[in-house]
Amino acid sequence: MNQDGSRVAVSEGGQMSRPDRLTVLAFLGDPATEQVMRDGLGDQVENGMDIRRGSVRTAIAAMAKLPTPEVLIVDIAGEDQPLHALGELSDVVEPGVRVLVIGDTDDVDFYRHITRGMGVMEYIFKPITREAVARHFAPLITRKTIGQDATRGGRVIAVMGARGGVGATTIAGNLAWMLGVMAKRHTVFLESDLHMGSGALLLGGKTGPGLRMALEAPDRIDPLFVERAAQPVAERLHVLASEEKLNDPLTYAPGAAKRLIETLRVRYNFIVEDVAFLPIPCNRELIEYAHHRVIVMDPSLASVRDTLRLLGLPNGPWQPQSPTIVLNRQGRPGGLTRKQIEDALKVKLDIVIPDIPKQLNESASFGEPAIATRGPFRQAIIDLSREIGFVGNRDDAMPIEASEKAPAPGLLKMLKLQKG
Repeated sequence: MNQDGSRVAVSEGGQMSRPDRLTVLAFLGDPATEQVMRDGLGDQVENGMDIRRGSVRTAIAAMAKLPTPEVLIVDIAGEDQPLHALGELSDVVEPGVRVLVIGDTDDVDFYRHITRGMGVMEYIFKPITREAVARHFAPLITRKTIGQDATRGGRVIAVMGARGGVGATTIAGNLAWMLGVMAKRHTVFLESDLHMGSGALLLGGKTGPGLRMALEAPDRIDPLFVERAAQPVAERLHVLASEEKLNDPLTYAPGAAKRLIETLRVRYNFIVEDVAFLPIPCNRELIEYAHHRVIVMDPSLASVRDTLRLLGLPNGPWQPQSPTIVLNRQGRPGGLTRKQIEDALKVKLDIVIPDIPKQLNESASFGEPAIATRGPFRQAIIDLSREIGFVGNRDDAMPIEASEKAPAPGLLKMLKLQKG
């Protein structure tokens, strides 16, 4: 017991905690940050989470009167003297409290100063995302680490359609194009459908036997094999896809998908998978060993039903947060409204893409990514990239503008490449 008679418990790792102590107390400056914080942490906080509107100054005044929680989250955005304010905060909280900070300063020296010199455990800057909260804050709150395997190497994004025809391939392909061509991150697009996949067609890339060989003979997978199997679309965008005969089924070797992912992560910053949730071991492994799942749905009742089933799948070992839900073709004649869908799912939709059939049909017909054209679709893909963990630099706007002057390979050029 403490000197005041309150009970204490020893948590995992030897840390002392009081059962009557609030786990998380947060002072946040705007409703958008508050909503992202709730979504990112979800149900992971055992003893409750109290989120209040306010700044770091509000937190200082409150902590002078309130018991110190186990974790204190403060918002220093807009503060003229953030270092001084954090120093004042340290005077009114217990030494063992875990302090997490949200701000608007994107500066490495500032990050190092407050985390190494002032005792702050972690810092993220606005606009924050669910992925950032789940990856950087959640393990410090729950004391459950994701593991070194998940943090070393590139990020794996599994894009799943709630059912066929909802546009998952289009969204996955354009996300890969945005990351690899516009943002110039080393990216590979992996098409899990070896027989009828259209991702390589969309990006103007070549298919080959490499993916099938990797899934059937995992002992052959090594960095050199990946270099030869992944076909280039642009300088930093590659495609790993096959176009096998329809009467030639895959003989899958258990564990091959995981080994392929691990090898790809050494070479690429992002691995974007277009993978359908079919009850086959290959697809299950591709989804399980992703860092982030993206569920694409359309405004139909069947899509709502299947999205609910996908949301019921347990998270994989590398997935600290719930899937991102993308509603495609919103406003389609005869479709459900956004409110009807959110009421049925009992969760908020993360990304909404309006029904723009002319733009997307032309893109699919000519083999040129729709993200090359300014508009709501491009903005949705950019928003999705932030959700899955992409953090852009100030220089990233320049490649986006430059990419408009260099259109994607057209369909005719791509067909010629395949014939060659």
